[in-house]
Amino acid sequence: MKVSVPEQWERYLQRWCDAGLIDLPDAERIRAYEAGLIGLPKWRWPVLAAISLGGLLVGAGVLLFVAAHWDKLSETARFISVLALVSVFHAAGALVGARFAILAMVLHTVGTVCLGAGIFLAFEIFHLQEHWPTGVLLWAIGAWAAWGALGDWPQAALGSMLVPAWLSSAWIKMTGGEAGCDKIMAAGLLLLSITYFTALTPVKGNVERKTLVWIGGLALLPAAIAVIFADNHVPPGCQWGWLPALGLPLGLAWWLRRGAVWINLLAALWVLLLAASSRGFFSPEGSGLAVYVVCLLGAVGLIAWGVHETLIELFYVGLSCFTLTVLCFYFSTVMDKLDRAASLAGLGILFLLGGWLLEKTRRRLVAGLKK
Repeated sequence: MKVSVPEQWERYLQRWCDAGLIDLPDAERIRAYEAGLIGLPKWRWPVLAAISLGGLLVGAGVLLFVAAHWDKLSETARFISVLALVSVFHAAGALVGARFAILAMVLHTVGTVCLGAGIFLAFEIFHLQEHWPTGVLLWAIGAWAAWGALGDWPQAALGSMLVPAWLSSAWIKMTGGEAGCDKIMAAGLLLLSITYFTALTPVKGNVERKTLVWIGGLALLPAAIAVIFADNHVPPGCQWGWLPALGLPLGLAWWLRRGAVWINLLAALWVLLLAASSRGFFSPEGSGLAVYVVCLLGAVGLIAWGVHETLIELFYVGLSCFTLTVLCFYFSTVMDKLDRAASLAGLGILFLLGGWLLEKTRRRLVAGLKK
């Protein structure tokens, strides 16, 4: 007797049977296996959102309560309070782990966040503020240790954000915040965000890599803006920083992508080109046109990258960057040279023609990605 199964994947199963890819006994075994999974609990996004928000609010509430009574506590009481928070959240996560995995994940994440507060409190008690980047490093080590012990992707997300934070803070501490050195730091963060965003390959797609894609995608535009707006006059004493700023993200890209790292090398050249082209962006004699050209080149490169590796995320982000660059160029360079009516009419024509061309290009390229 045929087991009733969800219609969504039954349609594909029937298509595979009709095409001769699988025979009827295999199809029945698949139906029986899936039917046995129907009764298992499946977390849906409202449950995940509620639990994640609840964990965030609980952690924020506890920390706010401690902060409200902070002045009334002795240094010993402060230290014990923060350590207790770390222990309580991790212990609670361990207790509910076997019965409620997603809640355990959230509790462990809150515990790791509290670890950072404990580290910096210890730095304050023992007067180690002069070496505050080391606190970020210890926090990152704690996050990666938690990921190694638990295997939860939020721990990997914290670690992948804390390591760049440590490197950036160490660079700021080393250079003393000297003007111009932030250009190198911004370029390194931009290349790292590209490395994160392209961590997902057609053959490697675990949840940690997907987490890196989200982090890199969210950081890509702010990092690019930081490179453009950073001080253009890099002191000679900071020039050596280009080596780790570009070398570390490329080393990570090689570890993540192996032979496909050659595309990341092209991305590193683009980052250098963006840093060089932004030198005249704010100067009276510079028109800033070179920055827009380089940004368009980068957007086209992301689109080509997505088509080459059949990754739709790269394609859509590249398409969005292309559109945003054209709009910024129009508002900053073209619109102020026209009167109000002509500028609005030109903007409307730009939207109409641009939308038609982008949709036509999108359909052609998406069709190629699906082949």
